[in-house]
Amino acid sequence: MKPKTHKGQLTVWKDEEGFGFIKPDHGDQNVFLHITGLKNPNRRPQVGDIIRYQLTIGKKGKLRASHAVIEGTASQHSSKQLAKTSVKRNRSKKRTQSSSLVWEVLFLSLFPISGSVHLASITSNLIPLLLYLIMSGLTFVLYAHDKSRARTGESRIPEKTLHLCELAGGWLGAFIAQRTLRHKSSKNSYQVVFWAIVAFHIMFWSAWLFKHLFN
Repeated sequence: MKPKTHKGQLTVWKDEEGFGFIKPDHGDQNVFLHITGLKNPNRRPQVGDIIRYQLTIGKKGKLRASHAVIEGTASQHSSKQLAKTSVKRNRSKKRTQSSSLVWEVLFLSLFPISGSVHLASITSNLIPLLLYLIMSGLTFVLYAHDKSRARTGESRIPEKTLHLCELAGGWLGAFIAQRTLRHKSSKNSYQVVFWAIVAFHIMFWSAWLFKHLFN
């Protein structure tokens, strides 16, 4: 069975005597380290070094490090820890943003999709529902293509074209593209027209559902 490897920080080092003590990452008892316990050291140990080692029991029953390797300085170790923490935070942030986007999409599409589904159920007219699905996909692609053109300096897709696609049912795809691609989301004049289109669709289907469900 392969011996277990431990890790800790060198908190005491007496260079003239060639020994010191390691504070392990897990555990309270300091571990004795002698210079002879280091495996192929490329330099002398220093206080603050991160040491990876195996445990042995000394003559007096005290813990002793063997096959020890200097992994890096405490600042390098902290940098790695900060990098890992940053990655975890970014992943958590992305999960939160994804969850928030789902709820926003459900909220905005509640009346338009419910109205389209109800219309299809009573008249077999699938056109509004299909328009929402097809135009949302098409509008998302147009947003992505326009952003790509903006990066490369090519001619852009006219804003009127994007708004017409949104009006024709692609506003939901446009909303998702704005949130995920960060495109057209900060231009105030564009946002005014976009949200007017969204409001029109929501109000139209809200009125239609109220009329057919409560009258």
